[in-house]
Amino acid sequence: MNGGEFSQRVRDLLSDRGMSVRAVARRLNYDHAYLSRVLCGKQQPSVQLVAGLDQLLSTDGELVDIATRRAAPMASAEATASSAATDRTLRLHEARGADFAEAIRETSGRLVVLDNELDGVSIAEPAARAFKVVHHRLGNGDYESRYERDIQSAAAELAEVAGWALFDAESDGAAQRFNHEALFLANLSGDRSIALLTLQNMAMHSEWRGRNQEALSITRSVLHRGRLSPRIEAMFRIREAKGLVGTGRTSDAIESLGRARSLIEDGVDVGDPEWVWWVTHREIDGHWGHAFQIAGDAPKAIERLLQSAQPGRGVATGYAGMSSARLAQCLLDVNAWRDAEDVIRSLVIAVPGISSGRTLRLIGHVAEQRERLNGAPTSLKDTLEHLSVRLDEDPFAL
Repeated sequence: MNGGEFSQRVRDLLSDRGMSVRAVARRLNYDHAYLSRVLCGKQQPSVQLVAGLDQLLSTDGELVDIATRRAAPMASAEATASSAATDRTLRLHEARGADFAEAIRETSGRLVVLDNELDGVSIAEPAARAFKVVHHRLGNGDYESRYERDIQSAAAELAEVAGWALFDAESDGAAQRFNHEALFLANLSGDRSIALLTLQNMAMHSEWRGRNQEALSITRSVLHRGRLSPRIEAMFRIREAKGLVGTGRTSDAIESLGRARSLIEDGVDVGDPEWVWWVTHREIDGHWGHAFQIAGDAPKAIERLLQSAQPGRGVATGYAGMSSARLAQCLLDVNAWRDAEDVIRSLVIAVPGISSGRTLRLIGHVAEQRERLNGAPTSLKDTLEHLSVRLDEDPFAL
């Protein structure tokens, strides 16, 4: 994004209208410190923030045009993260006031970028280590007390990032510990936004472990609590659907997914927090396809998973290969050999760049089908063998 010109233009507009940064942050439901960093040119605005500001300030697409005029390649974000890593660690150890909260948030932001770079860069260990530094300092009171709530809020976000990364790496026990810490700090600081995101993660973790009723209970405790922004409600409707299909209520699950999809039809809402960028039609289609797969309806699952796995559709996430793995499995289940072989070839190419433990496990299940296929062409079995070989390769070999 063209950050410098964008931030200057927004500052000019706010000055012309006599609007404060704090008032705008409150109107758009964004963290004041985050919005301040964007308007000072210290942080790139999210797509959702750009859209929200464009709507709030009635600029009729001008801010969107400025922000996207010169889109910086994602690789540069990884380079920035790497070059600043030593300095950022130092700040986590030494900052004590508002700069401590800022250092924690910037660490979280860089970790999220890396998590979604290419097909994902494993961030579980650095995220956990970074939070342990922060957790130690919180326990010892090694910070300026007047910034306590902001520091706790930033720490909750970092714990949430670590909890998500550990879950994706299939470190279940550690993920549970970090999720509980994130929820504790979010509630302590009054950060409802991160508390909601963490509860979503906890419901997802429960569902992944086969504890579907537990996932459903977590989800409905949020849905029945009060008004949610459209994309946050959509996020919990997805979780509700997965809990429902896991407990055998497929038709109710499909109804929940339909509600999730309708909630995001109108695009970004100014009340949505910045972190809901991943709640998209592609995401919903992936879960919709998985719901049909769980229910044993492979043809309907294939229809949805084809939409989710379509290259270049929607935003990129480090776990995007899950839909392709599930699609390959469904195609094998219905003996669609040629289509299955095409998808599996794409997985052979993608595997070296995938770090998501959950995704790799699903791809491994597909590779294991080689000896169980009756009547499959030799070329398909050879492709599955090739996939097995790629999965067993040293990920650090050049």
